[in-house]
Amino acid sequence: QVQLVESGGGLVQAGGSLRLSCVASGRTFNRNAMGWFRQAPGKEREFVAAISWSGGRIYYADSVKGRFTISRDNAKITVYLQMNSLKPEDTAVYYCAASRSPLLGGEGSAAKEYDYWGQGTQVTVSS
Repeated sequence: QVQLVESGGGLVQAGGSLRLSCVASGRTFNRNAMGWFRQAPGKEREFVAAISWSGGRIYYADSVKGRFTISRDNAKITVYLQMNSLKPEDTAVYYCAASRSPLLGGEGSAAKEYDYWGQGTQVTVSS
């Protein structure tokens, strides 16, 4: 099994920044594409960003393009989400997800592509 643990969430004012981290562990974790999703209260879970194992393919939701950056350090088995210029509408629980495949299907935006999920970390942006 694969375990994913997110960290780095918190309370920040609008315009501020946060960096989320997702550390993966488990014998079967090897060359996995990764993604970030979020879910706001009363809303469905939505795609935020995805990155292939090599880092050669990266995709973002339109709502975060130019503000968020996804990256990974395979030596540390960690994926990051740098979030700048945060807005109140970015408030949500952010989830890290891993696919068994090193590649992304399409833009990696479909939750069904991912086989493992973390417990989530809360991000709250105040106005």
